[in-house]
Amino acid sequence: MRALLHCLFLGCIFLTSCEEAFFDDDQPDDPVANFEFLWDTFDERYTLFEFKEINWDEFYSEYRPQVSDLTTDDELFVIMAEMLNRLRDGHTNLRSPIDISRYRPYLQAPPNFDAELLERSYLQDARLTGYLTNEIMGEVGYIHYRSFQLPIQDWELDTVINRFTRENVQGVIIDVRNNGGGNPANGLKLLSRMIDERTHIYTSQQRNGPASDDLAASQDIFLDPESDHPHFPGQVVVLSNRKVYSAGSYFCAGTKGISQVVMVGDTTGGGSGVPAGFELPNGWYCNYSSTLGTLVTGENFESGVPPDVEVALSAEDRERGVDTILEAAIALIKM
Repeated sequence: MRALLHCLFLGCIFLTSCEEAFFDDDQPDDPVANFEFLWDTFDERYTLFEFKEINWDEFYSEYRPQVSDLTTDDELFVIMAEMLNRLRDGHTNLRSPIDISRYRPYLQAPPNFDAELLERSYLQDARLTGYLTNEIMGEVGYIHYRSFQLPIQDWELDTVINRFTRENVQGVIIDVRNNGGGNPANGLKLLSRMIDERTHIYTSQQRNGPASDDLAASQDIFLDPESDHPHFPGQVVVLSNRKVYSAGSYFCAGTKGISQVVMVGDTTGGGSGVPAGFELPNGWYCNYSSTLGTLVTGENFESGVPPDVEVALSAEDRERGVDTILEAAIALIKM
C-alpha cells in the first residue's frame, strides 16, 4: 500500500480531520481509474454537498463519459478541475505537474482594498512590529496583518497593545483585508486578546457515514482568554473583504462570538471546511473540505462571514486617497 497525506496545519483547537486515501500498488493507473478514484473519494468524504445543494451523481453522469482510455493527462486535468470547481470551494483543488486547479470567489467581487492608498495616505510613519503593521490614527489604534501564514509572536502583540494602551486609544482596528489564510493559530492569538472569559467562537461537524448528510454531532469550539498578556483596549473593529479566506475567514467567524467586536467591510471569501487530502493513483493530489463550520449564530460560513456593517471602497474616495472602509471604522470607534 502507498499513501500520501496532504493536510494544512489548523491549530490544536480545530477539529482536524486529515485523512489518507489508500490504494493498492497494483490499482490501475489509467484515466478512467483516476477519475473513478477521485469521484468515489469525494462521494464518501466531502461534507458540503447538502449545504450547496449539489447532486454529485449528476456530476458523474456529466463528466464520466468525457473520460476514456485515450484521454491525455492535459485533458483529464481539465475535466477533473472543471468538475471540482463547480463545488465552489476554495479548499478543493487538484494539484498536478500540469497545473493547480483553484476556485477564486473574490474575482466576482470588488477588491475593497488598496495597499498603496493605505500606505500613502495612512501608514507613511507606521511601525512594523514583526509582521504587524501598526499605527495610531488620532485616538484609534490600527493593525494590518496581511497573512496568517506569517508567524505572530506573543511579544509582538504585547508590544503593539502596550503602545496603544500608553496612548489611550479609544479602540483598535484590525485590518485583515486580502488575508488569504494560513495558520489559524495566529488568528486565535488575536482573538484571545479580545476576550475576558471562555468564549464560544464557532461550531464544527464531521461527516461520519456513506450518505452525504451523515454528520456527527456538532462540537462547539471555545477559546480561553490570554490572561498573562495585555488585551486590546476599547472596542475592536475588524476590516474584511472577499479575499479574506480560510484561516482568515475562521478569524472573522470567531469575532461573531465576541460582543465588543464589530466587523466592517465586505463578506469574507469563505472556507468553513477544514481541508484534508489524498493522492490519486497517478500521483496527483487533491484537497477537499472535510468538515462543516458554523457561526455561533448557527449559519454555515462556507460562502463567507458577513460584516456587521457593510461598507464598500468607493471609486471617488479612492481617487481622493481616502479608504472608505477604514474611515467608517474610525468613525464607528469615535461615536
